[in-house]
Amino acid sequence: MNPPDREVWSKLVFDKLVDAGVSLFSHVPDFGNTYIIKMADAHNETRSVLLSSEQEGVAIAAGADLVGERAVVCMQSSGVGNCPNYLSLVKGGRFPMLLIVTMRGDYGEENHWQYPVGQAVTPILEAMGVQVIQVDREDELEHATEAAISAAFVGGQGVALVLSQKFLGAKAF
Repeated sequence: MNPPDREVWSKLVFDKLVDAGVSLFSHVPDFGNTYIIKMADAHNETRSVLLSSEQEGVAIAAGADLVGERAVVCMQSSGVGNCPNYLSLVKGGRFPMLLIVTMRGDYGEENHWQYPVGQAVTPILEAMGVQVIQVDREDELEHATEAAISAAFVGGQGVALVLSQKFLGAKAF
């Protein structure tokens, strides 16, 4: 089975985020989130912020909430390992947080260096009080995106929309 077209699913996610009032898209460059960031750059009411490390995105999203804006942090799974200290800010400060995490180190991965953090993503996020909503199939994406947006921005929770390699497809090396 071929993975879904990245441009198509990225547009679905981007449109849902914009409809929910997300205006700030922070990111560390990642193949999985490329189209979402391109759309944020091209849209008149959104902007992207290039991060030097993923934990900066957590702080930016908290700051956005303080001034009445909504933000999302886009990262590859390896970046989750950089965030636990800052994720404590989410729970302690009761900030809404939405992460979009594109996975490496799971289904079909060929690069053995990706496995340690890939296998730790869910336990790390859950230990920091972040709800994990995982997408494995294309037919799950729309409802999972809506659930993540609702939990973060209506429920005020830390939420990670995790796009697995079953969904994205594994990179061949």
